[in-house]
Amino acid sequence: MARLGINIDHVATVRQARRTFEPDPVRAAHEAELGGADQITVHLREDRRHIQPRDLRLLRETVATRLNLEMACAEEIVSIACELRPDQATLVPEKREEVTTEGGLDAARSAERLSPVIDRLAEAGIAVSLFIDPEELQIETARELGAAGVELHTGRYAEAFLRRGPEGTRASAEALAELVSASRLAANAKLSVAAGHGLTYVNVGAVASINEVEEFNIGHSIVARAVFVGLREAVREMKALVSGGRR
Repeated sequence: MARLGINIDHVATVRQARRTFEPDPVRAAHEAELGGADQITVHLREDRRHIQPRDLRLLRETVATRLNLEMACAEEIVSIACELRPDQATLVPEKREEVTTEGGLDAARSAERLSPVIDRLAEAGIAVSLFIDPEELQIETARELGAAGVELHTGRYAEAFLRRGPEGTRASAEALAELVSASRLAANAKLSVAAGHGLTYVNVGAVASINEVEEFNIGHSIVARAVFVGLREAVREMKALVSGGRR
């Protein structure tokens, strides 16, 4: 069964809107685990727009499952990661002007910069994954750089899924086919395969049916659902969908 990672950044976003102490993302991680989460995912951004270093330190002490740190290659963030040693570090592109991550990391163009960061994290005992678009060149580069795995950017599929009519159906089918192909390529390259970005309760089923995908990282949809049913129940519902897709 694939792992379900819950991204709790959006809980921290609500807190930071008022620069106060609630809702606490550390408490959110605990609730998510009680709901069946297999992993807690957070993104410590350079601009500190949501998750703070304090959150990350407490999460490292309290998360009972796995802690996945999404991060850019910035020296400050790399140093923090090497100090706290999350179970996994997922290297992502990061732009201060973006609302959320807009696409996969261009590992092929950034190989020279990525290589020493991957080596440094690996030496600290951290499994390194690269958040990339589902493209053969990016997968091959991840393998060559010595990454332990990749997380396939599912944004194109999620956006296509929202379109109506025959065009939307065709676009989402094409995007799904790309994910299937990329997942197989990555698995054949001995890379662990994760998927994430824009996945919701409505569109996750088809991606969950891809046997090579070992991990899903989902945040916004689950936190949005939690407003109405609570975080534990929101996690349970998503986990059932991921498991159902695999069956």
